[in-house]
Amino acid sequence: MSRELRTIFDEDAALYARVRPGYPDAIFAGLGELAGLGPGTRVVEIGPGTGQATLPLTARGAHVVAVELGANLAAVLRERTAGRPVEVVESSFEQWGAPPASADLVTSFTAWHWVDAAVRAQRVAGVLRPGGALATVTTEHVLGGTADFFADVQRCYERWDPATPPGLRLRPADEIAPFTDEIDESPLFGPAIRRRYRADVTYDARGYLDLLSTYSGHRALRPDQRSGLFDCIGGLINNRYGGTVTKAYLYELRVARTLEP
Repeated sequence: MSRELRTIFDEDAALYARVRPGYPDAIFAGLGELAGLGPGTRVVEIGPGTGQATLPLTARGAHVVAVELGANLAAVLRERTAGRPVEVVESSFEQWGAPPASADLVTSFTAWHWVDAAVRAQRVAGVLRPGGALATVTTEHVLGGTADFFADVQRCYERWDPATPPGLRLRPADEIAPFTDEIDESPLFGPAIRRRYRADVTYDARGYLDLLSTYSGHRALRPDQRSGLFDCIGGLINNRYGGTVTKAYLYELRVARTLEP
């Protein structure tokens, strides 16, 4: 795991709060159905960023302990959740002194892959009450929206980002395999239930470049590479696609409960 990449989001927390999209309401309805999310639910949220999921969780009545590694992200999250039942803990989940059996639900929205796979199952099971649920949400960028743009833009990446493999293209949602990891094989958890959700978001050129500025891989580029890439992408949107593009997102919710003794 690269600590540089998982901490790089903290560099511009205000931008992250402004441009990172939220999650479809249907995901939180799914959490109510599959994981019992509702008034008084004790939730531990891993990697909340600036609250893209924290706010909807509290809107359904949850009490949230939000464990955020980045100091700047945590500060913005405290501001955004002031007056709500949210405790912001500035720590990695791996190092947090989690009270045992203190949560009904542990969630991680597009952040689970940053948690150390060697310890996360055991630590999540320890913080959950018996029969409590782990809910992970993964996000994939899939074929859809302004599909031609996302094919054309690969030429910008192939020129300016040396890590880009040639011929890379987005895949349709139905070709994306279900997300699996050690939780699905762990004796600490029962069989997982999965649900999938789609959303399309439209951006103008500036908004899309701002969004890319919150992605760790883009922020890790050398300044000259990032500047060249962004000039190429912005020019493509404005000159060939009329100033706006629509991005298609696929979200997969996985809920697995700890086994009761």
